Amino acid sequence: MKAQIYITKRLRKSPFFDCTVQAGAKAFSVYNKTYLPGGYAGAEAEFWSLVNDVTLWDVTCQRIVEIGGPDALAFADSLTPRDLSTCQVGRCRYVLITNRDGGILNDPVLLRLGEDRFWLSRADSDILMWARGVAVHAGFDVTVSEPDVATLQLQGPKSAALLQGLIGDGVSDLAYYRLMEAEIRDIPVVVSRTGWSGERGYEIYLLDTHRGPELWDTLMEAGRSYGIAPAAPSRIRRIEAGILDFGADMDEGTNPFEAALDRLVDLDSEADFIGKAALQRIKAHGVARKAAGIEIEGPPVSANDQAWPAYNGSHLVGEMTSWVYSPRLERNIGFAMLQLSHTEIGTEITIGADGDRRRARVVETPFVDPDRKLAKG
Repeated sequence: MKAQIYITKRLRKSPFFDCTVQAGAKAFSVYNKTYLPGGYAGAEAEFWSLVNDVTLWDVTCQRIVEIGGPDALAFADSLTPRDLSTCQVGRCRYVLITNRDGGILNDPVLLRLGEDRFWLSRADSDILMWARGVAVHAGFDVTVSEPDVATLQLQGPKSAALLQGLIGDGVSDLAYYRLMEAEIRDIPVVVSRTGWSGERGYEIYLLDTHRGPELWDTLMEAGRSYGIAPAAPSRIRRIEAGILDFGADMDEGTNPFEAALDRLVDLDSEADFIGKAALQRIKAHGVARKAAGIEIEGPPVSANDQAWPAYNGSHLVGEMTSWVYSPRLERNIGFAMLQLSHTEIGTEITIGADGDRRRARVVETPFVDPDRKLAKG
């Protein structure tokens, strides 16, 4: 029998935890000290529900950091290399949080709820304590806190019709990376047109966490005619969409240029953000390695929990960080961090441990929907 993770008071249950258990959650992982459902009907079944219909994810583990106060914009600008000066109230941004050396500490979605109020919906690292520590001596008039908010993702092509039936026409008019305050059957929520799937989708931030089961049941009941299914975040779909996973494909030892996230770095910004000098030097000198999309030959691979070394002959040239079998593409796909000389499209490598070596090659990403029409449409 496999080892189990104990339920303990040191870790958090979401307001939807019992609902996910009743819905058939088969396993949980821990993310930001919070239980994250790891699957229900199986990864492939949930993938097809996601791309064809609509799925509901409990992602309360994306715990929120709130930045408020007169200097909220200036302080938020100091945390990220992405210029926030044009981020208006009601808009969202995908941003990076970098350290002094330019390493990536987190890649949250930033939401601007007011002139002096921002949320960071974070990946798996303690950016709350980082932001609080930075604020101590930064000289900004801000408060950094963690609001009592619980998050669901409603992802899939039928998500818009489902939500429109609950909220009204306003949600169908909500543009990509925009947010709105709303009520779902008088339950207060913030809804953003964002998600981790590459599909049309929304994130629903529950503001009254005592009403978690009520919100879950409302969405499941309203979604019945749309084929809704409870699901975990889809590794298959996020890799197809070219979405990197913080902690797997990038971490504190990775800078934005290595992660091919140059678009999130505004070195001409007036903000003196943390890591700016380091990133200026890195851009000037160039990088020695870079993330690349990979196709792997052979029979379907299992999802990984460890990186695989990548070789050119007997020479180690990097490592595969994430991979999965795509039932839609009928091939194995993933990401590797490779020496820059081996990132040209078409470059052939070998990946895997001694017992399972596979031929692979560098390919363009995203693997599916390169113009992101599904998410934006």
